[in-house]
Amino acid sequence: MSGPSPGGSVADTPRLLLDLARLEANAARMRARAEALGVGFRPHFKTAKSVEVHRVAHGGGTGPATVSTMREAEVLAASGQAMDILLAATAVPARLPRAEALARHHGTRLILVVDSPEMAGLLDAAAGAPHEVLVEVDSGEHRAGVPPEKALAVARAVHGSGNLRMAGVMTHGGHSYGKADEASIAEVAEQERVATVTAAEAIRGAGMPAPIVSVGSSPTLLHARHLEGVTEIRAGVGLFWDLAQMSRGQCGWEDLALSVLSTVIGHNRASMSLVLDAGALALSKDMTANAFAPGTAYGTLGEAETGAALPLHVLHAYQEHGMVPVPDESWFARLPVGSLVRVYPNHACLTAAGGYGSYEVLDGTGNTVARWPRIDGWH
Repeated sequence: MSGPSPGGSVADTPRLLLDLARLEANAARMRARAEALGVGFRPHFKTAKSVEVHRVAHGGGTGPATVSTMREAEVLAASGQAMDILLAATAVPARLPRAEALARHHGTRLILVVDSPEMAGLLDAAAGAPHEVLVEVDSGEHRAGVPPEKALAVARAVHGSGNLRMAGVMTHGGHSYGKADEASIAEVAEQERVATVTAAEAIRGAGMPAPIVSVGSSPTLLHARHLEGVTEIRAGVGLFWDLAQMSRGQCGWEDLALSVLSTVIGHNRASMSLVLDAGALALSKDMTANAFAPGTAYGTLGEAETGAALPLHVLHAYQEHGMVPVPDESWFARLPVGSLVRVYPNHACLTAAGGYGSYEVLDGTGNTVARWPRIDGWH
């Protein structure tokens, strides 16, 4: 059951594994759904943080991207993989010199986001060149953005500035991740659509441009009833999927593309647990509903070679240790000290951000076929 590490060589752990066939299938599903809805697909780079993954997301070609950091935008632009980039986190003046350098050096279109007249004013004062801007609308998550009826005031601040150009509106229905049935997710998707379309129509009615109407999350992409009036949709976690989304019916075990290769470094008979070298830093401390574990867990184990699910879960996570309770002592023989397992995470985005530096890319038989670098950090 322990088997060799993927690729047949001894590998230090923890390591970030990426199943290429599953990634390709997930990406094709996302693209096909966007096409069926009649909107553009702008995948979110914050999950993958990999130029190669972004290429797969676009079916092997180039295409637009969503990013959360300037570092992500710079790497994408330098690679030539994405020349039309949306910085989805609210812009701040300190980022403008880097944004302007992207346009000068690479010809990159970098679209900024604001959700207040005050920030629009700060950006305008700091800008050394024109910048396209989207107004962020709150469609129900209440994290960022303004209610649709207040988007016009932000748009007027942008439109009346000297260095900012109105480009449209955007929203993120992040509350879709907490829904467990298709009807509820479809309702969040409709909230996204109505909020952004209403705001865009009000902005256009006041004589200002709003060509972009951008919405999105992986669940709302899959379950939106229609997206009339929307121009593009963003999605990220659906490229990898994870146990949190599986528990809500968005994917199956066979769709999980991301896992962490870990070594069994100890048997703790006092707590009847396997000890793994994948802890909180390797898996994240996101403890969400798990489709397999009773209650919640940090991840579920799979066989190292095949990824087949095992009835074991990481129920306690220290910084560098993961504790896996076992029902009886037979598991100590089945998974001896030094053996390898995969851990499938609850939240793929945070797990992938754990500082690995690269993905070990596997083919359908568990062999390593490539190593793809990741882009981490802000600077």
